[in-house]
Amino acid sequence: MSFIPLLRMIAFLYWMLWSVVASAEIAEADIQALFPKLTRVGGALQNPHVIPVYQLDQLLGYVFETNDLTDLPGFSGERINLLIGLDAAGQLVKLKVLNHHEPIFLHGLGERPMIEFLNQYEGITVDKRVIVDSRHSGQEQAGSSTVYIDGVTKATVSVLVMNDTVLSAALQVARAYLEGFTRPPSVRVREDVYQPYDWQALLESGLVRRWTVSQADMQTQFPLDLQDYADAELQHALEQSAPLGEYFYAYLNTPVTGKNLLGEQDYARLKQALRPGEHALLVVATGDYGFLEPAFRRGTVPSRLGMSQNGLPVDIRGLDFFDNSAPQLPADAPPLMQQGVFRIKAQSGFDPSQPMTLTLNLDLARNHLIRDQGELSDSYQLPAELFDIQAVTDVKPLPLWQRLWLDRWLQISGLVLILLVVSAAFIWQHRLSSQRRLLHRVRWSVMLLTLFFIGFYAQGQLSVVNIYTLLLQLIKGFDIEVFLLDPVLFVLWTYVFISLFLWGRGVFCGWLCPFGVLQEMASKLGGWLKLKQVKIPAKLHQRLQKLKYLLLVALVASAFYSVSLAERLAELEPFKTAVTLVFVRSWPFVVYALLLLGVGMVIHKFFCRYLCPLGAGLAVLGKFSLFRWLHRRTECGSPCQLCRVRCEIDSINRDGSIDYNECVQCMECIVILNNEDQCAIELSQAKRRKKATADNRIVVQQV
Repeated sequence: MSFIPLLRMIAFLYWMLWSVVASAEIAEADIQALFPKLTRVGGALQNPHVIPVYQLDQLLGYVFETNDLTDLPGFSGERINLLIGLDAAGQLVKLKVLNHHEPIFLHGLGERPMIEFLNQYEGITVDKRVIVDSRHSGQEQAGSSTVYIDGVTKATVSVLVMNDTVLSAALQVARAYLEGFTRPPSVRVREDVYQPYDWQALLESGLVRRWTVSQADMQTQFPLDLQDYADAELQHALEQSAPLGEYFYAYLNTPVTGKNLLGEQDYARLKQALRPGEHALLVVATGDYGFLEPAFRRGTVPSRLGMSQNGLPVDIRGLDFFDNSAPQLPADAPPLMQQGVFRIKAQSGFDPSQPMTLTLNLDLARNHLIRDQGELSDSYQLPAELFDIQAVTDVKPLPLWQRLWLDRWLQISGLVLILLVVSAAFIWQHRLSSQRRLLHRVRWSVMLLTLFFIGFYAQGQLSVVNIYTLLLQLIKGFDIEVFLLDPVLFVLWTYVFISLFLWGRGVFCGWLCPFGVLQEMASKLGGWLKLKQVKIPAKLHQRLQKLKYLLLVALVASAFYSVSLAERLAELEPFKTAVTLVFVRSWPFVVYALLLLGVGMVIHKFFCRYLCPLGAGLAVLGKFSLFRWLHRRTECGSPCQLCRVRCEIDSINRDGSIDYNECVQCMECIVILNNEDQCAIELSQAKRRKKATADNRIVVQQV
């Protein structure tokens, strides 16, 4: 018997040696693929770790793995490790995926969209501002400081993680080894430099920069006459008096600019809004052609307005500072047509003591097919006495999860509003259930929002895969940032977890599960088509209910053996096919999801009742719920069986009690109890009262 463990050990060591040799060979081949012209590979350099490659004695560039330079977790909680080639001019040559665990690419869309996304970086230099925005992809003009690339639908988080991973790693290498990419020295704003200025004095002292764009300036950027472009904003501006645009911009962190332009109160509010190391820029316009595109959304990166310094892009983002007010500029300031405060992130390397360049990225349509681009710029430098030069310090960048929360504020707000409605419905469920039509309208309104807003739009379908991630994180060392990467799922999971201890699993399964809504719709459709409903015998029903718990145990156990295997087995859930990918997937997955919905037309919520591992996991936690909100009467179950017969999910026992492990809180049972024209007990008692009244009348008449 002792011989078998020895063989296993030998096989394990052989596998380890084979893996090391294979990986070394793959790495050599990958380097050659990134730089086909190389003739030799140099020795590895440290700080940061890169491998230089040469053609004879000429440096071609550097090859590096992103895992050596970044620590950004993907949606799965694991990093996406990329192999990147960066040439000696700071241009990205080629990128290759070495390792990742992103479920949307492994078991959903496939890896091809991921590879196609990364291929877009080839030829981009690290001095460009890269924006993932499919609406503008391919529209950038040669020489522009901004590059737009296509995202991947349904993979927003993974794509943004890859974008940050590529740019952060490549910029570190460029700053360490290439000329022209050195991080500028950091500076400290002098708080003691202040004196009151009016608008004219701010202009004359160089604290506010005036930039005038004339019609002739803009015309130099375009081959056609400006009158020939189909741009309503431009045509309106051309009809007015010159100039087309008159812009004023100023750096707000210094007291002498911030206090004079915003006032004491708003300047203090600005300082609180900025995170450590961040900067703020005020831009206002008095002309008719604005510096923000009409489609600009507050809190996002503007497409028309850009900024750079020392030839490198500086990322600016709307701060939403004047949401409910307007800037209190000095009394002699001109009337404003447009204003905005923009945040400059700490990790941008921006130095306010050095010259900065503001750009207008112009994009005009000849017609619905052809567009022309142009770029105008203006440079500006603040007086040196406003700053103290300090030693260079690296400032920790704003975490990706925070940027995702800021970008998805609309989805988060809509979700919170829906959850408030659901909470109100459960808190006042007996008052609501006494009005049957109102309850049905509220519930179906919530369910439709769940399907179309939470499910299809916000991608808020919970899954048993989320349970894998939680359990594995608890074992490896819990990192909440992994879960914060998807704000919709985080908010929804938090609400569901809390509601489990108040009302049980039914809050999610009956109201907030997008696939559950599809099953309810399938059941309704079956009723409208007058399909004969299949009633599962009681004994078989009880056995089948246990199946989902066995599936849950098997799936969770597989996650500890192999995450990839567990993610494949999780395809038992049709959620990804039906909700995440909206049935745009290979035919076996689509057929499986449609088959479940088809069965649901004759067996109400078949998947929920017998197969759903997520529902089983929620039911386990739901056992600890603090309250039993669905009231029962003493007559329920003995003798009355009306609620049990009408319960479509068969969660009411023969004795009249509720099986909260299976109940989806549709509230139909308390609709019966709280409406005298529905409850058999009330109808029976009313009938007896009516008979007794009639008997009394007969007795009185006889007397």
